[in-house]
This record gives sequence, structure tokens and C-alpha cells, in this order.
Amino acid sequence: MVKLGKNARSVSIVGVGCTPFKDFETHPETQGIGEGEAFGYAALEAIADAGLEPRDVDFFYHGSANPYLVGDCITPNMQVADWIGMRAKGSVHHSEACCTGYVALEQAVMAVASGTYDVVLSGACDLASTLPVEHQPSHIRQDFPLSVMIPSLDKIYDRAYGRPLDGAFGVSFDNWINEYSMQYDIDADKIDDALNGLTKSLRRGAVANPLAWYETTVEEDAKANGFATADEYLKSMYNPKVTQYLRVTGFEKKCDGAAALVVMPTEKALAMGVPHTPIEVLGTGASAVEAGLVHNEHWATKVAAQQVYELTGVSPDEVDLFMCNDFFLASEIVSAEECGYIPRGEAWRYAIDGRTAFDGDKPINPHGGRCNFGHAHGASGIADIYEAVKQMRGEAGATQMAKRPDTTFVRGFGGSQNVRCQILRAVR
Repeated sequence: MVKLGKNARSVSIVGVGCTPFKDFETHPETQGIGEGEAFGYAALEAIADAGLEPRDVDFFYHGSANPYLVGDCITPNMQVADWIGMRAKGSVHHSEACCTGYVALEQAVMAVASGTYDVVLSGACDLASTLPVEHQPSHIRQDFPLSVMIPSLDKIYDRAYGRPLDGAFGVSFDNWINEYSMQYDIDADKIDDALNGLTKSLRRGAVANPLAWYETTVEEDAKANGFATADEYLKSMYNPKVTQYLRVTGFEKKCDGAAALVVMPTEKALAMGVPHTPIEVLGTGASAVEAGLVHNEHWATKVAAQQVYELTGVSPDEVDLFMCNDFFLASEIVSAEECGYIPRGEAWRYAIDGRTAFDGDKPINPHGGRCNFGHAHGASGIADIYEAVKQMRGEAGATQMAKRPDTTFVRGFGGSQNVRCQILRAVR
């Protein structure tokens, strides 16, 4: 395992911004905007949240999962600079599929920790519910059917072997939860109950969050479809299994969105008296294991988590909040245990009992996660960090945890699988 070195100076998140995660073509607040406006919305909100102006930012990062397919552009950082008042400032675009947002934080921290820059903006944007119309302005979009999306997914696999062999894409959805069920002798019905428990908890958080996709609870959906209980509805033909374990509600809700953050040296933030509690980024662990390899998500999560715990000296029992990429829902159960947040072999019980809800004793993704808050591909990682920062400041509104968290563990992955594990701590 790679041993990580300490940063040259402490770096903190001092500003965050996030658009609604909706279908921009139909949502009244976002109707008619393109990538430039969406990135600008989040970026300018993050800069203002830090008590700064665009002129105060030294450098910016722009991320998206697949800019050529979803945005019809190359080097989109060049195309958004004018939207945020940063013409001629240095910038770079990066793309790591659904891990983009977590890499966005990692790169921004490195840029400041090295001493190269003092104030860095890092954002990501994907209009993931629709596709661009070639040679038309960015706000003109068209449908993004599965017949286009599914064939594009093989681009994340190794061309020599993984792609010709179909990359075992369907297997990857269930691989880790199947391993888990066999390790702890948990039958399929209990796994189903656990995943449905997560859905109910996460949906409650999403409905209470004005930025989230869903606006009705599972209980309300059940009643509207003639079911007496949420559990009956979740196990019905309205929510069929599409893999061995995962039902329709266990997959991401594709949507449009952008999110951004601003970082600076912690010492500078304290000296300036920034408007909000600085959130220090204690460290990032990183691992990448190609999707054609069995147990890739588990493997990479284990490595990255070990790295960041060793680097920071933080112990799992210090973690108050766990955020994770859950675009297949079972990731919450298995990654929470692998990262030490919940005892091994117990997370499925926590899910059934509602303990992972925003008002439970072990909250995971209080905003609803990918399947309920919405998944805007590259932007979703920063949306996770946005939620963590809001919780740690005590600004999360209706879904604010009862005990304001001091330490958050963020487990991000995506794109075959690229994993980042990050630990954030409030500077109080």
C-alpha cells in the first residue's frame, strides 16, 4: 500500500454551492440554462459563501464525467470562465466519470497545500438527464434514452479485455453485496428488507431537501398506487428486481446538476474570519481498480480507507457522518462497514431499523444519496461534500443531524472503479 505524505500546509473548505438536482428543462428555477450557467450558479454561490469575489480566486478546476457525450464539448473549463468572472485565470478540466467530484476536492487541496495557490475554486457540472443537440446552444437539449446511455458505459472498461468480454457490468452491481451476504450468511429476503429500509430513510431525507429530485415519500407513493404500506409497494411489480438483489429504487436517479467548493489555507481562513466554520480536509486516500477485475469496488475502497486513516491518525469511532457514492444502493451497507463506520456484519440491520437515516444514530447520506437526491454524474461527489459541510456547520435545515458532526468520512467511487476516501473535520 502506498504511504501518503503530509500536506505542506493545512487546507480547509470555506465556501460551497449547489444547484437543484432536477431535470433542468422542467424545473422552474433552472429551466433553459446550459452547462455554463449551471457551473456559474454553483461556483458563484460557493465564492459568495466564502465571503469572496471572483477576483480573489487564483485558479479553478472544472470537472464533468463525460463532457464530449453529455456536453458536446472539449476543455469545458475554457468555456465557463466568462460565466464566473475568471477570464484569463488559470484553470484545468478533468474527468473521472462519477468519481470526478471527489477528485475535484483532492486536486484543489493539493494545489493549495503545495503553496502554489492560496484560493482555489473547484466545481463540476453534468446535465445528465438529457443530451446536447450538436451545433446548437448549450441550453437546447434532447432526450437521453437508455439505448444511448447503456452502450456508452463500456467506455470505462479496458479495451483489450474488459470491453470485448462485456466488462461484467451487470455482475459489478451485485458483486460486493453478494460477497457480503455469503460472508455473513444473510439470505436474499433480509438483503431486500435492508435495501428497502435504506430507500425509505433516504427518500425521507431527499423530500425534506429543497435541492433534491424527489418530492414525495415512499409512503405517499405507496398510497397513491393503492398499497397499504411502503414495504408492500417496494416489493411489488411497481418496483421490480432488475439484478439479483437490486430493485428499481436501488439505482441512481439520473438528473442535471452542478456543485462547487472553495478552499484556502486554514491559517488564512482563520485570520480572515471567513463567514462560516472552516472545514479542514485532513487527507485523501486513493485507489483505482479496473472494472473487469472481480471485487474491484471492495478492493479499492479497502486500500483508500486504510491510506486515509493511516495518514490522518483518525480512528473510525471518531467519524460522526458517512457520505458515500451509492448509485447502486447496496454500496451504502458494504462501504460503511469496510470504512469502519458500522460494525462488520451489522449494517444491514441498521438499515432495516432506520438507524442510517438523517435522524438516526448512524446517518449515511442525509440528503438522500444518488438514488433519491439525484445523480448528476461528475457533480454528485461535490454535492456530497456540500451536504457534509452544511451538516458540519449546522446549516442543513430540516435534515440537520441531532448532533452536529465534527468529523465526516466521504467514500467516493466511479468510472471503473476510481475510489477516493476523504476525512473532513470542522475547525471549531
